[in-house]
Amino acid sequence: MDETTETQKPTSKRIKRLHILGFVLTIFGIALFAYFIYSIGFHEIWDGIKRFGFDGFAIIVALFFVRLLTRAYAWTLTVHPPYTLTLKDTVPAMMIGEAMSSTIPLGFFASGTAKAISVRGRVPLVAGLSSVATENLFYSFTTGLFLIVGAVVLLRGFAVDENVALTLNVVIGTLAVMIVLGVTMVIRQWHFASWICNWVYKHGILHNLLGKWRFDVRRFEDLIYGFYRHFPRRFVPICLLEMTYHVLGIVEVAYILYRLTGASPSLMTAFLLESISRFITVLFKLVPFTIGVDEAGAQFIGETVALAAGVGVTLAIIRRGRIFFWTAVGMIMIIKRGLSLSEITKSIRH
Repeated sequence: MDETTETQKPTSKRIKRLHILGFVLTIFGIALFAYFIYSIGFHEIWDGIKRFGFDGFAIIVALFFVRLLTRAYAWTLTVHPPYTLTLKDTVPAMMIGEAMSSTIPLGFFASGTAKAISVRGRVPLVAGLSSVATENLFYSFTTGLFLIVGAVVLLRGFAVDENVALTLNVVIGTLAVMIVLGVTMVIRQWHFASWICNWVYKHGILHNLLGKWRFDVRRFEDLIYGFYRHFPRRFVPICLLEMTYHVLGIVEVAYILYRLTGASPSLMTAFLLESISRFITVLFKLVPFTIGVDEAGAQFIGETVALAAGVGVTLAIIRRGRIFFWTAVGMIMIIKRGLSLSEITKSIRH
C-alpha cells in the first residue's frame, strides 16, 4: 500500500464521521423546526408569510444577489497576476458555492472547492483555490469582528441568562485572540501554523494526516504573506466589500421586520438578529440550511428585544425561503456546468 492510499484512509474515515454527525444534527434541526412550528402555531406563521407577500420576497431575493456581488467582487481582487477573474466568472461560482454550502453536511469544505473548479476554465485550479482561500480569510476576519460587536451589544444592552453571558464572553475572547493573532501573523509573516504542524509531525502525532498536509499549510501561509507583500492596497477595499455584505444582511432583516410588523424596527434589533444568525450559520454549518437552529436563535433574540411572539421564527423561515431560491439557482448552474459531487470530494481529499 503506497503512502497516498495510507493518508487517504484516515481522511475518508473523518469525512464519513462528519457525514454521520451532519445527519444526526439534521434530524435534530428538523425536530427543532417542527417544535417551533407547533409551539407558535402554523396559522400565525402562515399569516406572517402572507403579509410579507411575493413582492417582499422578490425584494430580498434581489438584495441577496447584491450581497453576492460584494463577495464576488472581493474575490476578483484576490486573484494573483498574471491571472484575472471578472464578475462574469465569480458571480456564478459564488452561487454554486452557496448551493453546495447550504445543501450538504460537508458544505463548508465543498463550497470553496466548487468555486475554484467552476472557474478552472479561466484560471488554473491551484490559482483558483488560492484566491478562494484568500477571499475566505478576509470574509472570516470581518465576520469575526461582526460577531464580536453583536455579542458585546447583546451583553451590554440587554439582560441575558448567566450561562448565555458566559458563553458570549468566551466567544468574544476566543474571536478576539484569533483575530489579533491572525493579523499579527500576516504583518510579521510568522509561519506559526506550519511550525506547529512540523513540531507535531516530528513527535509522531497525527503522522499520517500531517505527512502531506503540513506542506499544504506552509504553501497556504506563503500565499497569504505573498498577497500582503504584493497587494497591500487591496486590503482595505476587500475588507469594505466584505463588511458591506454584512451591512446588507442587516438591511434585509430590517426590511422583513417592517413588512411583518408594519413598524420600522430599531437598527439594534436588526443588527442583533443578523449577527446571531451569522453566528449560528458558522456554528452549525453541518446542518443543511441551518434548519431549526436558525429559528431557535431568531426566537431567542426576538424574546430578548421584546418582538411579538413568533416574529423571529417567521423571519428565519422567510430568509430560508430566500436561501432555497438561490440554492435552486446554484444547483441549476452545477448541472449546466456538468459538475459532480464526486469530483469536488476527490479534489478535497487531495
